[in-house]
Amino acid sequence: MQRRMDYAPVVTGNLRIAHYTDEHKTFDGIVIPTHRRVYRRNPDGTADKSVAVTTPAIDTIRLNLSRKANLMTTHQIRTLTWDTYVAPALPIASTDLPPGHNQATWSPISATLISGERDAVLVDPLMTTEQGQTLADWVAASGKNLTTVYVTHGHGDHWFGLAVIRERFPNVRAVATRGVVEYMRRQASPQSLASFWNPLLPGQIPQGLAVADPLDGSSFELEGYELVPVEVGHTDTDNTTVLHVPAIGLVVAGDVAYNDVHVYLAESDRVKRQEWIRALDTIESLHPEAVVAGHKRAGRADDPSIVEETRQYIRDVDRIAETAQTAREMYDEVLAVYPDRVNPGALWLSAKALKG
Repeated sequence: MQRRMDYAPVVTGNLRIAHYTDEHKTFDGIVIPTHRRVYRRNPDGTADKSVAVTTPAIDTIRLNLSRKANLMTTHQIRTLTWDTYVAPALPIASTDLPPGHNQATWSPISATLISGERDAVLVDPLMTTEQGQTLADWVAASGKNLTTVYVTHGHGDHWFGLAVIRERFPNVRAVATRGVVEYMRRQASPQSLASFWNPLLPGQIPQGLAVADPLDGSSFELEGYELVPVEVGHTDTDNTTVLHVPAIGLVVAGDVAYNDVHVYLAESDRVKRQEWIRALDTIESLHPEAVVAGHKRAGRADDPSIVEETRQYIRDVDRIAETAQTAREMYDEVLAVYPDRVNPGALWLSAKALKG
Protein backbone atom coordinates (compact mmCIF):
# COMPACT_ATOMS: atom_id res chain seq x y z
CA MET A 1 0.00 0.00 0.00
CA GLN A 2 1.30 3.43 -0.92
CA ARG A 3 0.82 6.44 1.35
CA ARG A 4 0.66 9.86 -0.21
CA MET A 5 1.00 12.71 2.32
CA ASP A 6 3.11 15.24 0.45
CA TYR A 7 0.45 17.79 -0.44
CA ALA A 8 -0.07 20.93 1.65
CA PRO A 9 -2.47 23.87 1.55
CA VAL A 10 -1.13 27.26 0.56
CA VAL A 11 -1.45 29.96 3.25
CA THR A 12 -0.75 33.51 2.13
CA GLY A 13 0.98 36.13 4.25
CA ASN A 14 3.52 35.59 7.02
CA LEU A 15 1.29 33.75 9.51
CA ARG A 16 3.04 30.77 11.11
CA ILE A 17 0.61 27.86 11.19
CA ALA A 18 0.40 24.36 12.61
CA HIS A 19 -1.29 21.44 10.82
CA TYR A 20 -2.86 18.36 12.34
CA THR A 21 -4.01 15.59 9.99
CA ASP A 22 -6.47 13.31 11.73
CA GLU A 23 -8.53 11.53 9.06
CA HIS A 24 -7.53 9.47 6.04
CA LYS A 25 -9.31 7.65 3.24
CA THR A 26 -8.04 4.92 0.98
CA PHE A 27 -8.45 5.30 -2.79
CA ASP A 28 -7.22 2.45 -4.97
CA GLY A 29 -4.80 1.34 -2.26
CA ILE A 30 -3.40 4.82 -1.68
CA VAL A 31 -3.95 6.45 1.71
CA ILE A 32 -4.67 10.18 1.39
CA PRO A 33 -5.23 12.60 4.31
CA THR A 34 -8.69 14.10 4.02
CA HIS A 35 -9.01 16.24 7.15
CA ARG A 36 -6.63 18.89 8.41
CA ARG A 37 -6.92 21.24 11.36
CA VAL A 38 -5.04 24.49 10.84
CA TYR A 39 -4.05 26.74 13.76
CA ARG A 40 -1.87 29.78 14.28
CA ARG A 41 1.45 28.93 15.95
CA ASN A 42 2.58 30.46 19.24
CA PRO A 43 6.16 31.81 19.42
CA ASP A 44 7.25 28.54 21.09
CA GLY A 45 5.94 26.54 18.13
CA THR A 46 2.85 25.13 19.82
CA ALA A 47 -0.59 25.48 18.25
CA ASP A 48 -2.73 28.35 19.51
CA LYS A 49 -6.13 26.71 19.77
CA SER A 50 -7.83 29.76 21.27
CA VAL A 51 -8.50 31.30 17.88
CA ALA A 52 -10.96 30.31 15.16
CA VAL A 53 -10.03 27.10 13.41
CA THR A 54 -9.96 26.44 9.69
CA THR A 55 -10.60 22.80 8.94
CA PRO A 56 -10.12 21.76 5.31
CA ALA A 57 -11.89 18.53 4.51
CA ILE A 58 -11.34 16.81 1.17
CA ASP A 59 -14.58 15.27 0.01
CA THR A 60 -13.83 14.45 -3.62
CA ILE A 61 -10.79 12.55 -4.83
CA ARG A 62 -10.12 11.70 -8.48
CA LEU A 63 -7.15 9.51 -9.28
CA ASN A 64 -5.62 9.40 -12.74
CA LEU A 65 -3.00 6.71 -13.17
CA SER A 66 -0.91 6.94 -16.33
CA ARG A 67 0.94 4.06 -17.95
CA LYS A 68 4.08 5.18 -16.11
CA ALA A 69 2.21 4.85 -12.79
CA ASN A 70 2.54 8.55 -12.02
CA LEU A 71 -0.09 9.61 -9.47
CA MET A 72 -2.08 12.77 -9.85
CA THR A 73 -4.86 13.81 -7.48
CA THR A 74 -7.44 16.51 -7.75
CA HIS A 75 -9.62 17.40 -4.84
CA GLN A 76 -12.32 19.79 -3.80
CA ILE A 77 -11.67 21.48 -0.46
CA ARG A 78 -14.42 22.84 1.76
CA THR A 79 -14.09 24.55 5.11
CA LEU A 80 -16.09 25.38 8.19
CA THR A 81 -15.13 28.34 10.34
CA TRP A 82 -16.77 30.12 13.25
CA ASP A 83 -16.82 33.55 14.80
CA THR A 84 -18.51 35.06 17.84
CA TYR A 85 -20.22 38.39 18.39
CA VAL A 86 -20.59 39.58 21.99
CA ALA A 87 -23.27 42.14 22.81
CA PRO A 88 -22.02 44.24 25.76
CA ALA A 89 -23.64 44.37 29.19
CA LEU A 90 -26.89 46.31 29.07
CA PRO A 91 -28.45 48.59 31.73
CA ILE A 92 -31.84 47.35 32.91
CA ALA A 93 -34.70 49.07 34.72
CA SER A 94 -34.45 47.41 38.10
CA THR A 95 -34.36 48.89 41.57
CA ASP A 96 -33.09 45.63 43.06
CA LEU A 97 -29.42 46.58 42.85
CA PRO A 98 -26.50 44.39 43.85
CA PRO A 99 -24.79 45.72 46.99
CA GLY A 100 -22.24 48.38 46.17
CA HIS A 101 -23.68 49.18 42.72
CA ASN A 102 -25.96 51.97 41.51
CA GLN A 103 -27.04 50.35 38.22
CA ALA A 104 -28.39 46.89 37.45
CA THR A 105 -27.17 45.36 34.20
CA TRP A 106 -27.86 42.38 31.97
CA SER A 107 -24.83 40.20 31.33
CA PRO A 108 -23.06 40.35 27.96
CA ILE A 109 -24.56 37.85 25.50
CA SER A 110 -22.84 35.99 22.67
CA ALA A 111 -24.03 34.86 19.25
CA THR A 112 -22.00 32.47 17.11
CA LEU A 113 -21.82 32.31 13.30
CA ILE A 114 -20.71 28.98 11.83
CA SER A 115 -19.77 29.40 8.17
CA GLY A 116 -19.08 27.21 5.17
CA GLU A 117 -17.93 28.40 1.77
CA ARG A 118 -21.31 29.96 0.94
CA ASP A 119 -23.79 29.36 3.73
CA ALA A 120 -23.88 29.98 7.46
CA VAL A 121 -25.75 29.03 10.65
CA LEU A 122 -26.33 31.53 13.45
CA VAL A 123 -26.62 30.31 17.04
CA ASP A 124 -28.61 32.34 19.61
CA PRO A 125 -29.68 35.66 17.99
CA LEU A 126 -29.54 37.87 21.12
CA MET A 127 -32.32 39.83 22.83
CA THR A 128 -33.20 43.46 22.07
CA THR A 129 -34.15 45.17 18.82
CA GLU A 130 -30.89 47.10 18.76
CA GLN A 131 -28.83 43.99 19.47
CA GLY A 132 -30.65 42.14 16.69
CA GLN A 133 -30.03 44.93 14.19
CA THR A 134 -26.34 45.11 15.04
CA LEU A 135 -26.10 41.33 14.83
CA ALA A 136 -27.85 41.31 11.43
CA ASP A 137 -25.31 43.86 10.14
CA TRP A 138 -22.49 41.66 11.45
CA VAL A 139 -23.90 38.57 9.73
CA ALA A 140 -24.46 40.46 6.46
CA ALA A 141 -20.87 41.72 6.55
CA SER A 142 -19.67 38.10 6.51
CA GLY A 143 -20.99 37.77 2.95
CA LYS A 144 -22.52 34.40 3.80
CA ASN A 145 -26.01 33.15 2.98
CA LEU A 146 -27.71 32.71 6.35
CA THR A 147 -29.78 29.53 6.08
CA THR A 148 -30.53 28.58 9.67
CA VAL A 149 -30.79 29.98 13.18
CA TYR A 150 -30.39 27.52 16.07
CA VAL A 151 -31.56 28.36 19.60
CA THR A 152 -29.79 26.56 22.45
CA HIS A 153 -32.37 27.19 25.20
CA GLY A 154 -35.57 29.03 25.98
CA HIS A 155 -34.40 32.11 27.90
CA GLY A 156 -35.52 35.13 25.89
CA ASP A 157 -32.19 36.95 26.08
CA HIS A 158 -30.79 34.40 23.65
CA TRP A 159 -33.50 34.45 21.01
CA PHE A 160 -35.89 37.43 21.12
CA GLY A 161 -33.65 38.99 18.45
CA LEU A 162 -34.80 36.30 16.01
CA ALA A 163 -37.68 38.57 14.96
CA VAL A 164 -35.15 41.18 13.78
CA ILE A 165 -32.97 38.60 12.05
CA ARG A 166 -35.98 37.31 10.10
CA GLU A 167 -36.79 40.82 8.91
CA ARG A 168 -33.27 41.09 7.47
CA PHE A 169 -33.05 37.49 6.24
CA PRO A 170 -36.63 36.50 5.36
CA ASN A 171 -35.74 33.06 4.02
CA VAL A 172 -33.90 31.90 7.13
CA ARG A 173 -35.36 28.99 9.08
CA ALA A 174 -35.15 28.82 12.88
CA VAL A 175 -34.96 25.51 14.72
CA ALA A 176 -34.62 24.21 18.26
CA THR A 177 -35.37 21.01 20.13
CA ARG A 178 -38.99 20.44 21.12
CA GLY A 179 -38.31 21.16 24.78
CA VAL A 180 -36.67 24.47 23.90
CA VAL A 181 -39.54 25.45 21.58
CA GLU A 182 -42.05 24.86 24.39
CA TYR A 183 -40.02 27.07 26.72
CA MET A 184 -39.73 29.76 24.02
CA ARG A 185 -43.51 29.87 23.74
CA ARG A 186 -43.84 30.47 27.48
CA GLN A 187 -41.23 33.23 27.40
CA ALA A 188 -43.03 34.93 24.49
CA SER A 189 -46.45 34.79 26.17
CA PRO A 190 -48.24 38.08 26.88
CA GLN A 191 -48.04 37.33 30.60
CA SER A 192 -44.27 36.82 30.54
CA LEU A 193 -43.66 39.92 28.44
CA ALA A 194 -45.92 42.10 30.59
CA SER A 195 -44.68 40.91 33.97
CA PHE A 196 -40.96 40.58 33.33
CA TRP A 197 -39.37 41.48 30.02
CA ASN A 198 -41.05 44.76 29.08
CA PRO A 199 -40.74 46.37 32.53
CA LEU A 200 -37.08 45.35 32.66
CA LEU A 201 -36.25 46.56 29.13
CA PRO A 202 -38.98 49.09 28.24
CA GLY A 203 -39.32 49.66 24.50
CA GLN A 204 -36.44 47.33 23.69
CA ILE A 205 -38.02 43.91 23.15
CA PRO A 206 -38.87 43.30 19.45
CA GLN A 207 -42.51 43.23 18.41
CA GLY A 208 -43.98 40.07 16.90
CA LEU A 209 -41.59 37.61 18.54
CA ALA A 210 -40.77 34.68 16.26
CA VAL A 211 -40.57 31.24 17.88
CA ALA A 212 -38.40 28.54 16.32
CA ASP A 213 -39.78 25.37 14.74
CA PRO A 214 -39.10 21.98 16.35
CA LEU A 215 -36.08 20.35 14.78
CA ASP A 216 -36.99 17.40 12.60
CA GLY A 217 -34.41 14.75 13.41
CA SER A 218 -31.38 14.56 15.66
CA SER A 219 -29.13 16.90 13.66
CA PHE A 220 -29.00 19.29 10.72
CA GLU A 221 -26.35 20.13 8.14
CA LEU A 222 -24.28 23.02 6.91
CA GLU A 223 -22.83 22.29 3.46
CA GLY A 224 -22.69 18.58 4.22
CA TYR A 225 -21.25 18.93 7.73
CA GLU A 226 -23.33 17.66 10.64
CA LEU A 227 -24.39 20.02 13.43
CA VAL A 228 -25.65 18.09 16.43
CA PRO A 229 -27.89 19.46 19.21
CA VAL A 230 -27.10 17.71 22.49
CA GLU A 231 -29.84 17.82 25.14
CA VAL A 232 -28.36 18.27 28.62
CA GLY A 233 -31.38 18.90 30.85
CA HIS A 234 -31.38 21.56 33.57
CA THR A 235 -28.53 24.06 33.65
CA ASP A 236 -29.44 27.72 34.19
CA THR A 237 -32.98 26.72 33.22
CA ASP A 238 -34.85 23.60 32.08
CA ASN A 239 -34.51 21.69 28.79
CA THR A 240 -31.22 23.24 27.68
CA THR A 241 -28.95 22.10 24.87
CA VAL A 242 -25.53 22.68 23.38
CA LEU A 243 -24.67 22.58 19.67
CA HIS A 244 -21.79 20.28 18.73
CA VAL A 245 -19.93 20.74 15.44
CA PRO A 246 -17.68 17.66 15.28
CA ALA A 247 -15.85 18.70 12.08
CA ILE A 248 -14.18 21.62 13.83
CA GLY A 249 -14.25 20.47 17.44
CA LEU A 250 -16.67 23.25 18.43
CA VAL A 251 -19.33 23.28 21.14
CA VAL A 252 -21.64 26.30 21.29
CA ALA A 253 -22.68 25.92 24.90
CA GLY A 254 -25.49 28.42 25.40
CA ASP A 255 -25.80 28.96 29.16
CA VAL A 256 -24.40 25.58 30.12
CA ALA A 257 -20.93 27.14 30.44
CA TYR A 258 -20.05 30.71 31.44
CA ASN A 259 -16.86 32.54 30.49
CA ASP A 260 -15.73 34.93 33.25
CA VAL A 261 -19.30 36.13 33.91
CA HIS A 262 -21.15 35.44 37.15
CA VAL A 263 -23.30 32.34 36.77
CA TYR A 264 -27.09 32.71 36.99
CA LEU A 265 -28.25 30.11 39.51
CA ALA A 266 -31.60 31.58 40.53
CA GLU A 267 -33.63 28.76 38.93
CA SER A 268 -31.66 25.98 40.59
CA ASP A 269 -31.56 24.03 43.80
CA ARG A 270 -28.83 21.67 44.96
CA VAL A 271 -30.26 18.72 43.00
CA LYS A 272 -30.60 20.74 39.81
CA ARG A 273 -27.06 22.07 40.22
CA GLN A 274 -25.82 18.48 40.24
CA GLU A 275 -27.67 17.99 36.96
CA TRP A 276 -25.86 21.07 35.67
CA ILE A 277 -22.52 19.55 36.61
CA ARG A 278 -23.47 16.41 34.68
CA ALA A 279 -24.23 18.64 31.69
CA LEU A 280 -20.72 20.06 31.93
CA ASP A 281 -19.40 16.49 32.03
CA THR A 282 -21.31 15.85 28.80
CA ILE A 283 -19.55 18.75 27.10
CA GLU A 284 -16.17 17.41 28.20
CA SER A 285 -17.06 13.97 26.84
CA LEU A 286 -17.29 15.55 23.36
CA HIS A 287 -13.58 16.51 23.62
CA PRO A 288 -14.10 19.99 22.18
CA GLU A 289 -11.28 22.23 21.04
CA ALA A 290 -13.39 25.36 21.60
CA VAL A 291 -16.40 26.06 23.82
CA VAL A 292 -18.42 29.25 23.31
CA ALA A 293 -20.35 30.44 26.36
CA GLY A 294 -23.67 32.22 26.02
CA HIS A 295 -22.46 34.82 28.51
CA LYS A 296 -18.79 35.68 28.14
CA ARG A 297 -16.30 38.46 28.69
CA ALA A 298 -15.61 39.96 25.27
CA GLY A 299 -12.15 39.10 23.99
CA ARG A 300 -11.59 36.15 26.32
CA ALA A 301 -10.65 32.92 24.59
CA ASP A 302 -13.33 30.27 24.00
CA ASP A 303 -11.15 27.69 25.68
CA PRO A 304 -12.55 24.35 26.89
CA SER A 305 -11.16 25.22 30.33
CA ILE A 306 -14.30 27.32 30.89
CA VAL A 307 -16.16 24.05 31.45
CA GLU A 308 -14.14 23.32 34.57
CA GLU A 309 -14.30 26.99 35.61
CA THR A 310 -18.10 26.83 35.52
CA ARG A 311 -18.13 23.53 37.39
CA GLN A 312 -15.90 24.95 40.12
CA TYR A 313 -18.05 28.07 40.43
CA ILE A 314 -21.14 25.90 41.02
CA ARG A 315 -19.29 23.82 43.61
CA ASP A 316 -18.10 26.96 45.39
CA VAL A 317 -21.67 28.28 45.50
CA ASP A 318 -22.87 24.97 46.94
CA ARG A 319 -20.15 25.07 49.59
CA ILE A 320 -20.85 28.68 50.58
CA ALA A 321 -24.64 28.23 50.52
CA GLU A 322 -24.37 25.51 53.18
CA THR A 323 -23.14 27.96 55.82
CA ALA A 324 -24.28 31.40 54.66
CA GLN A 325 -27.28 32.61 56.64
CA THR A 326 -28.46 35.44 54.39
CA ALA A 327 -28.42 36.45 50.74
CA ARG A 328 -25.97 39.28 51.52
CA GLU A 329 -23.62 36.91 53.33
CA MET A 330 -23.67 34.47 50.44
CA TYR A 331 -23.18 37.30 47.92
CA ASP A 332 -20.18 38.67 49.79
CA GLU A 333 -18.52 35.28 50.20
CA VAL A 334 -18.92 34.25 46.55
CA LEU A 335 -17.76 37.71 45.43
CA ALA A 336 -14.64 37.30 47.57
CA VAL A 337 -13.79 34.15 45.59
CA TYR A 338 -14.72 35.68 42.21
CA PRO A 339 -14.15 39.45 42.56
CA ASP A 340 -13.51 40.16 38.88
CA ARG A 341 -16.24 38.27 37.04
CA VAL A 342 -18.61 40.35 34.92
CA ASN A 343 -22.03 41.38 36.32
CA PRO A 344 -22.31 40.83 40.08
CA GLY A 345 -26.02 41.46 39.58
CA ALA A 346 -26.43 37.88 38.38
CA LEU A 347 -24.78 36.70 41.60
CA TRP A 348 -27.12 38.88 43.65
CA LEU A 349 -30.18 37.35 41.97
CA SER A 350 -28.80 33.89 42.64
CA ALA A 351 -28.07 34.67 46.29
CA LYS A 352 -31.57 36.05 46.84
CA ALA A 353 -33.17 33.00 45.19
CA LEU A 354 -31.11 30.56 47.25
CA LYS A 355 -31.28 32.40 50.58
CA GLY A 356 -34.44 34.49 50.32
